[in-house]
Amino acid sequence: ADRVPDVDPPFVRRLKDAGGIMVGKTTTPEFGWKAIGDSPLTGITRNPWNTAVTTGGSSAGAGAAAAAGLGPLHQGSDGAGSIRIPSGFCGIYGLKPTYGRVPTWPVSNTDYTSHVGPMTRTVADAALMLSVIAGPDEWDRTSLEGTPQDYVGALARGVGGLRVAFSPDLGGLAVDAEVATVVREAAHVFDGLGCVVEEVKPGFADSHDLIRCMWSAHEAGIYAQYLPRWRDRMDPGLVACIEDGLRYSMVEYVEARGRKFAFWDSVRPLFEKYDLLLTPTISVAAFPVGRLNPADWPQHPWDWLGWASFSYPFNFTGQPAASVPAGFTQAGLPVGLQIVGRRFADLTVLQASAAFEAARPWGERRPALD
Repeated sequence: ADRVPDVDPPFVRRLKDAGGIMVGKTTTPEFGWKAIGDSPLTGITRNPWNTAVTTGGSSAGAGAAAAAGLGPLHQGSDGAGSIRIPSGFCGIYGLKPTYGRVPTWPVSNTDYTSHVGPMTRTVADAALMLSVIAGPDEWDRTSLEGTPQDYVGALARGVGGLRVAFSPDLGGLAVDAEVATVVREAAHVFDGLGCVVEEVKPGFADSHDLIRCMWSAHEAGIYAQYLPRWRDRMDPGLVACIEDGLRYSMVEYVEARGRKFAFWDSVRPLFEKYDLLLTPTISVAAFPVGRLNPADWPQHPWDWLGWASFSYPFNFTGQPAASVPAGFTQAGLPVGLQIVGRRFADLTVLQASAAFEAARPWGERRPALD
């Protein structure tokens, strides 16, 4: 926790060069391996809306800090939902840009699903942050070419005429009934914004077994080297994940990587017809701390991916995807609406987010902090 890196990654360097002041480092679970906010090092990260429930993760501290008003700009990383999940649970705005839009070096040397993006209280703050951190960088060979863009100046252009697909369950995913109701109501706000909204059942390829293989094998490939020395100090769930990953052969992993890239073929047809896709950000509202999965969901030593199944498909495809605050459950917990755009259409996602924010302002409602 006290370690200060010798070199700033590109996004930090750009924020500093633009006059940004780094005020602190927020927490994640160990090596960012899961979508809740606890670790053996820092304990439990609690949700400002209700300290008995999780923030989500892995960008847990960023989500809690943004919701609590600790600063205007917060950075998250997203390999399977780690920006959008805490944004949804904490009632803030989070954007996973198009893959490569923001350089992720040095993570890009080993991970081809991780994205860096803003987590903020407003869409305008996220647009400002993205304007600074986006763009190619020589250190990151996966970063996209492109001239700097003023995302803030283009926010107010509106979304009238866009074709918008709404899928409450991506064709069959389990969703909490209260979450589904809040998200459906939020999705139809876009009718009043001049969009053509149609409910769809996408024919996406099943990806749960794929993400289980790639996630556990990735953790094993990087962190299994630490088991002989640190096993007793590591999160038991991470150890179980690594051990599962070690069971895959090289052939199985290469085959899974091929399926990951081919997954785009099942997603692309929807975005040839529609400009945006709306879904729940997460299948559930925030659940009690100390759990890996909600009590009424299947339990597993490490697999948390079932209730996060709306997020990781768009890590596979590299599309821009945001979570906007859609409303609240009867218990007062935030619910997120996910807005997914075509590849490279980050501005369209930001414009749709800003239009929704103007129609359904969320900034006035803040957690009561004692």
